[in-house]
Parts: sequence; C-alpha cells; structure tokens
Amino acid sequence: MQLTLWTYEGPPHVGAMRVATAMTDVHYVLHAPQGDTYADLLFTMIERLPRRPPVTYTTFQARDLGGDTAELFKDAARQAMARFNPAAMLVGSSCTAELIQDDPGGLAQALQLTIPVVALELPSYQRKENWGASETFYQLCRHLVHKPAGEKTAKARPTCNILGPSALGFRHRDDVKEITQLLNQLGVDVAVVAPLSASVADVQKLAEADFNVVLYPEIGMAAAQWLQRQFDQPYTKTVPLGSHATRDFIAEVCTLTGLPQPAQDPSNAHAHWYAKSVDSTYLTGKRVYIFGDATHVVAAARIASQEMGFEVVGMGTYSREFAREVRDCAKRYGVEALITDDYLEVETQINALQPELILGTQMERHIAKRQGIPCAVISAPVHVQDFPARYAPQMGFEGANVLFDTWVHPLMMGLEEHLIGMFREDFEFHAGAAPSHLGSTRPAAETARPPTSDTPVMATPTAIELPIPAASNQATWSTEAEKELGKIPFFVRGKARRNTERFAQDLGVATITVETLYDAKAHYSR
Repeated sequence: MQLTLWTYEGPPHVGAMRVATAMTDVHYVLHAPQGDTYADLLFTMIERLPRRPPVTYTTFQARDLGGDTAELFKDAARQAMARFNPAAMLVGSSCTAELIQDDPGGLAQALQLTIPVVALELPSYQRKENWGASETFYQLCRHLVHKPAGEKTAKARPTCNILGPSALGFRHRDDVKEITQLLNQLGVDVAVVAPLSASVADVQKLAEADFNVVLYPEIGMAAAQWLQRQFDQPYTKTVPLGSHATRDFIAEVCTLTGLPQPAQDPSNAHAHWYAKSVDSTYLTGKRVYIFGDATHVVAAARIASQEMGFEVVGMGTYSREFAREVRDCAKRYGVEALITDDYLEVETQINALQPELILGTQMERHIAKRQGIPCAVISAPVHVQDFPARYAPQMGFEGANVLFDTWVHPLMMGLEEHLIGMFREDFEFHAGAAPSHLGSTRPAAETARPPTSDTPVMATPTAIELPIPAASNQATWSTEAEKELGKIPFFVRGKARRNTERFAQDLGVATITVETLYDAKAHYSR
C-alpha cells in the first residue's frame, strides 16, 4: 500500500454517490463506519449543492463490531425507506465496511421492500471512483430499463438520450445545456438526460429513444453498450470537445438520424477565428503537457495540436480503464503516455519535460504553481472555483470559446510579465514587484513620502516572489549573474536556471557568472 497526500479519484462508493446524488428519487444506503461519511463534503462544499447527498450511513463504531452489524444495516435501510420514500434504493458497502462482509444486497432483499433495490458490489481495493459511477449507472439501467412495448412509433423529430453527466462532474451541468441546444438546432429532441437530474421513471424509458449521446465515456459508456446490445440502440462515439470535434459530432448525429448537416458554424463559434488572430499566433509552437481523465486528455491533445497550434510534449491519465485509448492518442503526437494515479510521477515528468503550459487537474495546478508554469484545469479532480456560478461549458462551440480563453489567458499573462520586465526600473514595475496575475502587495501610502515626526513608522510590505527551484549542483551564482537571471521572463526563468547549472556542472565551473549564463544560452540554442 502506498500512502499519498492527494488522490485523483476516491473509492468506488464515492462514484456511486455521484450517481445517486445526480438523480431525483434514488437513495443510497451505505454500510460504513463513522469515519467514512466525509464524502458529504464533496457535494455540499466543493460542488456547493443546496442539499446534502441522498445517502444514509449505518455509521457503525468499533464497539459495534462485537455485535450484529448486519442488523444495523437493516435498521438503516428501513429508516431510509420510511423517511425519504425513494422510488429506488442503492445498497452497498464502503471500503472499510467491505472487510466485514455483511452482504448489504442480501440483507436488503430479506427486507422485501416495495421498491427496486439495486445491490452494488464495488471492489474498493481494485477499482476507483469513475468506475464506481459507471458500474452504478450500468446496474441501474439493467434493473430499471423497460423494453418498449411493440414497435417504436414514428416521431416528428428524432430523439436521443444524453448519458454520462453526474453530480461532482467537471462542468457537466453546462455541457448538458450546451449540447441539448445544439441537438435541438439540428432537429433532435433530447428525451432523457441521465443520471444527472433523471428520475427512476426517466431511466425506465431510456430504450424508447432512437439513439444515445455519450458525453462522458468514463461514466456512460458501459450503459450505452448494454443498451445497444439489448435494444439495438446506437450511440455516438465522438465527444464534442473543441471546434473540430463538435463538427465531427454534428456529422455523426446527422448520419445516425438522416438529418441534413448545417452548411456553416453558428455565429457564436469564435474560437476558430481567435486562434488565427494576430493576438494568438505568437503562441504557435508552445510546448504543452496534458494530464487528466482520458476523455478530456484525448480531446485536449487534439485541440492543442490542431486548433491552437501547440506542440504536445507529454500526456497521461489516471483512468486506467481507458489506458489503451490514451496510449493510442499519444502515439499520434510522438510521445509516450503516462498511466498513473501518483501525482509525484506526474510532477517528475513535468520537471523533465519543462513545458510552457500545463493542462491538467487540481493536482497539476499545484505542481505548476511550484514550478512557475502557466496552467489551466481541464479535468476532474477540481476545486470549488471550477464549479462557477456563470455559464461556462467545455463542450460545443461555446465550450470551444471557453477553452480558448481558459488556455490562452495564462500564456497571455506570461507575455504581459515579459513586457513589464522591459520596464523593470520603473517605479511601478520594479524588480521587487510581484507578477501582476499572481496577486500583489499594496504599498502603504506612507511610504510615498518621508515620515514626519507625528507619523508612525510602518514596516514596508514585502513583495510576493515565485519560488526559485533548488540548484541541481554545487555551483554558486554570482550577484551579477543572479541579477541578469532576474531579467528573464518568470515563466522560463526556472528552465534557464536549470540549463545554466547543468552547463556549469558539465564544464566543472564552480561559480556561475554572467558570461556562463550567456554561454549556456548559446549552447542550448544551437
């Protein structure tokens, strides 16, 4: 077992909670000890939901292990049924309760409840959160979906279901709205969105639609494949992330439905033009590193390479179930995919590659901050700031606009800092000033004039500085060399420092001077 400070995914029962919390009338009875109720915080504090998750815990304690913990579970299930009156119930164990093997499914069946009860077997020590969400949604479909009575009736417009969006998903709410609007414009009606905002009755009629749209394969793919096998219901393979993928998605939907394909993009498709504008062309060739869930990583690599003109220098995912897809994608860009759930391995690769932009998760945001590299979050796990109150989809043409802004602005701020550096001796942009986009310290008004006898002397606030990476050898920097290094833009300063130290080490130089710095620059510029 490996102890870690951060984790990309929680245990699979958190994935089950994401499905239960997304739906309107499903309740989850979780056999769990007192310490496993922390997951409530994910929904009420991170996603900022106005209600607590529909989950009842048995919350047994250590002293209960000598008694009948199975009876505790049955009591919890009875109470949940009486209090919440759900239309269906999920039952299962947390990672800790799994060890005592009380069989929640068998216990719930013995209660003979009047509603459908779906028993979840989620191996906590082999699988993780996204798989748990996928398996929960799949089991709900298997237990609830009804076969359509007779032949499907002809409709004025084709219908589809949107599968995959869930609670605690990265921009799922806004993506659903954007793609629903897009489908309506094409002439397709959305019958059911599941599991997000779906009821048990909605899930029961999934098979009545003409086809399924799989927005998030990590959660919706297993259910879509089962619906295809059981009811001959096709599903889309393209995830509409980015301008190019959105056009491909439209073409795929039109092929499935026989609808005419629009001749041109809608008026809100700005990102394609922005990427070709004068303000953006200087970003061409920027080296980018990508890490996150498989769907967003594969899509981000295509957007970065084909739409932004970036160079993909590294990529990876923590989604082991989709490792093959990510490896195949990485081959197209001439890199080797990193498949890991250890953020320290990701940080090691980032340090080796020295990208100019990181597209990742909340973990990579912290790594980028330590390295002084611009970063944009493209995938869960995310922080509260990635659940904005405003409309900010990732999918569709409006999503492409949001992605362009999110990715380009960190690099634009880097350019701004470079320009500010040209006026380094100016009173406002002196060398001790903090980078403008990383916060600043407000100088005390009294420091602008000499203190008088009745003016209290106040300490001058210190500027916030970016951390300087530790030296990789024993060479020391002269004062003049350190000052010259400070003139280099902050977003490449760390790389310049490391290259110079490596150059000095290879030559056996003990003290790095200004001449050494420029010799190293000439050496690595060849």
